[in-house]
Amino acid sequence: MTPTLVRQQLPRPGTAPRVDQCARARDWAEIQERMLVPLYEAVYRRLDVGSGTRLLGLGCGSGLALLMAASRGAAVTGVDGSSPERTALARERLLPEGWGAHARADARVVEGAPEDAAGALGAPPYDVVTAFEPIGCLAGDSEGLGELLARATPLAGRGTPVVLAGWGPPERCATSTVLRVATKLADPLRGTGGWRLALRDDLEEVAQRAGLRPDGSGRVACPFGYANVDNAVRGLLSTGLFDAAIAATDPVQVNKELTEALHPYRRQDGTVWMPNVFRYLIARTP
Repeated sequence: MTPTLVRQQLPRPGTAPRVDQCARARDWAEIQERMLVPLYEAVYRRLDVGSGTRLLGLGCGSGLALLMAASRGAAVTGVDGSSPERTALARERLLPEGWGAHARADARVVEGAPEDAAGALGAPPYDVVTAFEPIGCLAGDSEGLGELLARATPLAGRGTPVVLAGWGPPERCATSTVLRVATKLADPLRGTGGWRLALRDDLEEVAQRAGLRPDGSGRVACPFGYANVDNAVRGLLSTGLFDAAIAATDPVQVNKELTEALHPYRRQDGTVWMPNVFRYLIARTP
């Protein structure tokens, strides 16, 4: 979960989503971002991220994945140019003062492009690069990712693992049926035409376009669980995927249809539970 669950979609030219981006960033950090914790943990275990690791997080969002890596002893740098509000939250989380007795001065967050995350002259290269924003739920949601990775590659050493993430098969992702509301409302004439099913080789194709060599993959269960429907609506809206729908219609209609789409996943105690599977790919720099 930028790290965002889906790459934020820009509204049509001449429109602006009527949303409070600061509030959305808070909802992301407090509700939605934690849904991908199993993915982060699985990747860090597999790559043995820990003391001595220099990790670069692309699209770091509000910084939870960075915080988890830092808690394992890694020196972390996050870079994100898509959401100043989320980047500000990441800085709050990673300030040395926030660590108390375990203060670290080797964590930083950069607002900008990958090359802006270059270390000081003579600093060792990064030995793990992550791009945890999952792709594979909208047409074109991987556009620009290959270029982003190619720009980050010079900051890493030869053979460095680069991690990409994507949605699993739709039949194993309950949330996919809910997210279709976004494209239906954003472009009623196309209906769900903007929806795109995840394909088996999505991540491999992105890696190859970036000049990376695939070197292993895995699947991780990442269920989306919420205290209630309102909590679920706020969390899903925080992904940014529904902003274009809000601009095309209005917040009331989006909230109404999203609430209706969540109904099948509401349990007797009022909680919302949607099982999902995400996939990750480990590729190597040349």
